Amino acid sequence: MTTQSEPTCRVIHPEETYRGKQAFTYFAGISADNTGARGICMQVVTIPPGERAKAHLHEAHETAIYTICGEAGMWYGERLEDHLTVRAGDFLYIPAGMPHLPYNPSKTEVCTAVIARTDPNEQERVVLLPELDALH
Repeated sequence: MTTQSEPTCRVIHPEETYRGKQAFTYFAGISADNTGARGICMQVVTIPPGERAKAHLHEAHETAIYTICGEAGMWYGERLEDHLTVRAGDFLYIPAGMPHLPYNPSKTEVCTAVIARTDPNEQERVVLLPELDALH
């Protein structure tokens, strides 16, 4: 038996979406808000063709991503000087505090990925970096 303050097992149906600070739309997944999670969040993001996020970092939280379909590029580093590409089936790790700017380079295909982060509040520790947006 669990008490009200203890998280318990829950099924989350991802019908709800929300617009994150990063300028992407996410399908609601696991978070402190809907499960009482204490150390993780997890959701699905779909990046439309040609779209990009705002430059940002996740303060003190690591991120793990699994690409389900499509392709995404990402600029990263202190001045977004480094670049990588992920494709369907690839995993991506982003260390805590790493500035990054993901985008979908395709003109026709969406990119869909599962994101897990060590921040149960998901959007609370997103730090936007508008001074880096114009670099790419």
